[in-house]
Amino acid sequence: MPSTTINPTRMELTRLKGRLKTAQRGHKLLKDKRDELMKQFMDVVRENRALRRRVEEGLMRAHGSFTVAAALMSPEMLEQSLLYPKQSVELEMSFQNIMSVDVPRYRFRTHSQERGEVYPYGFAQTSGELDDAVDAMSQVLQDMLRLAEVEKTSQLLAEEIEKTRRRVNALEYVKIPEMQENIKYITMKLDENERANTIRLMKVKDMILKEAIQDKREADAKAIQTFGGEDDAPTAT
Repeated sequence: MPSTTINPTRMELTRLKGRLKTAQRGHKLLKDKRDELMKQFMDVVRENRALRRRVEEGLMRAHGSFTVAAALMSPEMLEQSLLYPKQSVELEMSFQNIMSVDVPRYRFRTHSQERGEVYPYGFAQTSGELDDAVDAMSQVLQDMLRLAEVEKTSQLLAEEIEKTRRRVNALEYVKIPEMQENIKYITMKLDENERANTIRLMKVKDMILKEAIQDKREADAKAIQTFGGEDDAPTAT
């Protein structure tokens, strides 16, 4: 029996069959989308793991060099050396569509391409370890931006995978079986009505046939009675 009250008519049956066909096609498309999203997600996760390891190594190297520089230089000299940066950076953000998911893309551009512009101080009164720390930070910046892209992409893909999975399960285990059950119920009711109509027509036909036979018998009997009475009448002399 269907879970909801439905009208067992041929129009409703045609409508349900159309909805079932659409739901099955949508289910296949959503499964293909889910599988492709999973493939994209696994690629992003692998890239995320490699980038995070590289960024952590770069930050550890920069931190180690900065710690040594802080030990060799006075705090005032260290603060003065890094107080006014010479290089400026512009960050641009755009979006890329991956399976109907808009993921961010970051791009940065420096105002000067000179490598020496990353050092905002002179080299006379600073430590070489400070140069190593600044150089390590400048090199890891690109990887940090890419890591931010990848982590945000993995988060958005995971959310889309979850939504797609829930839709696939809703169609596969709820909507499609419910429509199939309703179609089966309507088909059974229509077949039952068709059989009832057939039986009713057969009974009506039998009744009409019996009435016709009865009428014919009565007509024959009446004719026999009429013609028989004429034969028995006396003949005048």
